[in-house]
Amino acid sequence: MTSEQQANPTQAARAFVGQHQAKPLPFDPAKLKGISEKLIKSHWENNYTGAVKALNAVEQRLDVMLKEKDLPAYIYGDLKREELIRTGSFILHEHYFANLGGDGKARGRARDLLIQWFGSYEQWETEFKKTAAALGGGSGWVVLSYNLYSGEVHNYWAWDHMHNAPMGRPLLVLDMYEHAYQMDYGAAAVQYIEAFMQNVNWDEVNRRVEVAMKAGLL
Repeated sequence: MTSEQQANPTQAARAFVGQHQAKPLPFDPAKLKGISEKLIKSHWENNYTGAVKALNAVEQRLDVMLKEKDLPAYIYGDLKREELIRTGSFILHEHYFANLGGDGKARGRARDLLIQWFGSYEQWETEFKKTAAALGGGSGWVVLSYNLYSGEVHNYWAWDHMHNAPMGRPLLVLDMYEHAYQMDYGAAAVQYIEAFMQNVNWDEVNRRVEVAMKAGLL
């Protein structure tokens, strides 16, 4: 407990402050290939920003409910589940937007890593797209992940904003919720996947690879 909290015991602890802020788009949404500016702005404003606001509300509500001594644990548990969902949504959305705005041409350490673990870049891409297509018409994410514990690299099918292998560090994130493509492609999820691949910012993916591999060596 900080000195400020000791002086004011009603002040929320850092875990319950709920002051997350949405990050601006790191690219010009009018310049993506095959994904409209209107869709990106709607996605950012309604889904990502909405997740940030919801997480703030959940954290603040947790603080209030924690102080209710007679509150049943199962009711508190329901809100803890929401905390996990909203946290996953805001983090994955930030990764998703940050790995857009590029030319889609894989290069550098990331490409080398994919060849090492999948035999070829083409084989990795085939599996990544197939995993994404499996989520078409439903909801979820595809996460290329580097595991800090095992050092392994895998594409993961992730549902409900909160499925990932323990200690998995996202390298490339694809949003497969319908809000990410319906406005442009309707139910044609495969066309959206192809458009996404043309806009991947591999420089950002390479940056994540370097950070993850250094962390995995600790």
